[in-house]
Amino acid sequence: MTTSPQSSSLTIMVIDDSSTIRRSAEIFLTQAGYHVVLADDGFDALAKINDHHPALVFCDILMPRLDGYQTCALIKKSVRFHATPVLMLSSKDGLFDRARGAMVGASAYLTKPFTKDSLLAAVREHAPAAG
Repeated sequence: MTTSPQSSSLTIMVIDDSSTIRRSAEIFLTQAGYHVVLADDGFDALAKINDHHPALVFCDILMPRLDGYQTCALIKKSVRFHATPVLMLSSKDGLFDRARGAMVGASAYLTKPFTKDSLLAAVREHAPAAG
């Protein structure tokens, strides 16, 4: 399998308290040639983000301890990662949730369960081109 130079150098972080969602995203993204870093909640993600410098972050909204909105806001307030696109993941598809995601700096909103195509399309649309 050949991977494009763009995808092979991109690291994508997936933050979700569901191991099923994390595993699905990891499989889809790895098959597409991306390097994947998994975190099971906001605190775990914040501990890992400095080490891995993801080009893009998928962040679940409903998580224990630190929810997705708080996690996104903290990433966006960071000098180092304020430009990193954060895409919210949620099983709720309400206007309020989308608006709240936008208010904390999310680039997009993906509804769960996502498909491989929707996940990869979101990466192509929002990830910075590696070069």
